[in-house]
Amino acid sequence: MGRQLVPLDLETVPDLPVRCLSCVFWEMEPVEAALVRRRGQALLEKEAWLSSVLLEWGTCGRVAYIDHNPVGFVSYAPPDAVPRAPLFSSGPVSPDAVLLMTSWLHPEARGQGLGRALLQAAAKDVLGRGFRAMEAFGASPAAASGCVLPVGYLEEVGFRVVRDHPVYPRLRMDLQTLADRIAEMGALLDRLLGGARLPAPGVVRPSGA
Repeated sequence: MGRQLVPLDLETVPDLPVRCLSCVFWEMEPVEAALVRRRGQALLEKEAWLSSVLLEWGTCGRVAYIDHNPVGFVSYAPPDAVPRAPLFSSGPVSPDAVLLMTSWLHPEARGQGLGRALLQAAAKDVLGRGFRAMEAFGASPAAASGCVLPVGYLEEVGFRVVRDHPVYPRLRMDLQTLADRIAEMGALLDRLLGGARLPAPGVVRPSGA
């Protein structure tokens, strides 16, 4: 079984689930997002956002494949590139962190370590760019949005709540404390992906770093 994790870019974005291609929850403010969805222009706007982030910051996600079939993805970006981020009451995202936006894995691909591998690949990329942490807004059981990762899942993979909120708390994973585990992560990914290598990301340091 051949497995790969490749960068999320304009060539791989069509491989995201249909429901994600028609969603601009993170990429636009709510009023604009609703208007774009009514006009059927969500994919066009998602591609425009992705193109802008790729140009100004670099790759902002990974897509997982099994035997060349897309089975999952993870997306992340600097918080100032995510219009929805400032609207969460538990913000703002810390200046030394990148925002984990969302992640998804096909039900048939779950239980094989791919979800954790996607997050580990994202963490390794972010750390390599000079950031100290990844943060995420988690959805409590009271939340209805499928675009926000569940708090329980985030805690399971290593995030901890840094600002509580009854619906959308903010969580953080400190990457500096994981520096000694990067080699271990790489070995795990090599075993999981059958020796496939991730393309080396460009090093882009946050302002003031």
